Amino acid sequence: MKLYSSLGPNPRLVRMFLVEKGIEVERIHFDIIAGGNRSDDEYAKKNVMQTTPTLELDDGTCLTESTVICEYLEETHPTPVLIGSSPEERAETRRWARRIDQEIAVPMTMGFRGGAGRPMFEPRMNVVSTEAAAELSAMSDKHWIWLDAQLGGKDYICNDKLTLADLVAFCFIKFGGTVGWSLPDGTDNLARFVAHMEERPSADIWKQEE
Repeated sequence: MKLYSSLGPNPRLVRMFLVEKGIEVERIHFDIIAGGNRSDDEYAKKNVMQTTPTLELDDGTCLTESTVICEYLEETHPTPVLIGSSPEERAETRRWARRIDQEIAVPMTMGFRGGAGRPMFEPRMNVVSTEAAAELSAMSDKHWIWLDAQLGGKDYICNDKLTLADLVAFCFIKFGGTVGWSLPDGTDNLARFVAHMEERPSADIWKQEE
C-alpha cells in the first residue's frame, strides 16, 4: 500500500492510525504549501479532489477521506481494535468521531482557511469571509469547551479505551498548535487528555520533520 500524505491533521490522523495498528506503508509526501498535490496530474487521477490523504491499495484501488481510510484499515487489520469490538462499541466510536468532526473540526478548519490561513487558501479554493471565519472559529472553541465537559476525568472519549474518536480530537488539537491556536480557557480536561495522548509512540508523528 501507498499513502499519499502531507502536512495537516487528516494525513497525520491516518498515519497515527497506521502506527497504532502496526502497519507499515510506503509514504509519498506532497508539499501542500506549494500546492504540489494540486499540480500533479497523475495524483488527480487517483483522487479527483486532489486532497490528502489517499491510500492506494496494492491492486491500484484508491481510498480517500481520512475516516474512510481508517475504517478500511480497521476491517482489514482488526487488531488492535480502534473502532470497536461490538456493534454497540463501533456505533459509539463513530458517533463521537462524527460529533468531533462535524461540530469542531469542520468549523475550526473553515475558520482557519478564511482567517489566518487566508493568504494560502484563498487563491486555491472558496473560503468564507473574514467575518464568517471569526464566527466559525468561535463556534469551534465553544464546542471544544463542550467536549471538555463530556470528557470529564476520563482518559478516553468513549468506550474506556483508545479509539478513532480520540485520534481525531488529538490531531485537530495538535494541528491548531501548529497554526498559532491553543485550547480555549476552561479546557483543563482536554489539556490533560493531550498530555496523556502525547505519551503514545504514534504521537511522535507530530514531532517529525516532513
